[in-house]
Amino acid sequence: MNIFFQEHAQHAATDTVAAAASHGGGEGGADMMHHILDARELDFSPFGHIELPHFPPVEIGGVSIDLSITKHVVFLWAAALILVVVAVTAARKNSRDRVPRGLGNLIELFVVFVRDEIAVLNMGPAGLRYMPYLLTTFFFILIMNLSGLVPYGSTATGNVSVTGGLALVAFVMIQGAAIRAQGLGHYIKHLTGGVHWALWPIMIPIELLGLFTKPFALMIRLFANMVGGHIVILSLLGLIFIFRSYIFAPVPVLFVIGISMLEIFVAFLQAYIFTMLTALFMGLGIKAAHHDGDAHGEVEPYV
Repeated sequence: MNIFFQEHAQHAATDTVAAAASHGGGEGGADMMHHILDARELDFSPFGHIELPHFPPVEIGGVSIDLSITKHVVFLWAAALILVVVAVTAARKNSRDRVPRGLGNLIELFVVFVRDEIAVLNMGPAGLRYMPYLLTTFFFILIMNLSGLVPYGSTATGNVSVTGGLALVAFVMIQGAAIRAQGLGHYIKHLTGGVHWALWPIMIPIELLGLFTKPFALMIRLFANMVGGHIVILSLLGLIFIFRSYIFAPVPVLFVIGISMLEIFVAFLQAYIFTMLTALFMGLGIKAAHHDGDAHGEVEPYV
């Protein structure tokens, strides 16, 4: 699926490679593109490549949908597999050891952080029931972010279709948490904004738009941050081919090393931000029910 933002990111990267190619560095620039762009093969140059299955497009309602397996799909599946293996291994270790050690201790550190600093902080004790979703979201995004920093790897979250899927799940969870806490009738009533009925034609579209802008912002923020770092690295390395000077080469290489270290931090940060904002939006819907209940003297406990 080619969407506006992904196309422009790809065009920016392609322009950089084209500039390098015009100065004799086209092949090297093309080799760097695999960290940014999706592809129908897994490139392991100079050892070869693996062609991925290609299926005919499916027509649904006049819309052509390509369900072929691409590189980003492979790394998305790989991230899911790694997450399952690590989580199961850590759970078994912690079930045997009264005091967690090694991998179990590391995973427990993240679990406690997500519980105390994300779920409970933004949703209160009611957030504990949503811990499985929040933990899965955090670790899944983190693994996909980090996969682009390993040799021959690719960042699946650099594909707006992937972040769009994550945002869609977040949208369902946000609305589901609000409906569960408020009740369907009370949830629909909130779409009027509590104003006079004469203003409903204005307020209801605004409230509906607000429901979709939150997950849309999550989608674009994660996609843009993961693509942006790789494009900066690509641009800096492209300077080597543009200037064609060994004397100048150490300068961009040092900058690339620094940005690569920053990318590790960004991978953790973006996983945290996506999870935290999702919990925050869920918490707003949960707390709205309790605030209204408090106004009527009927506050329900967070259970």
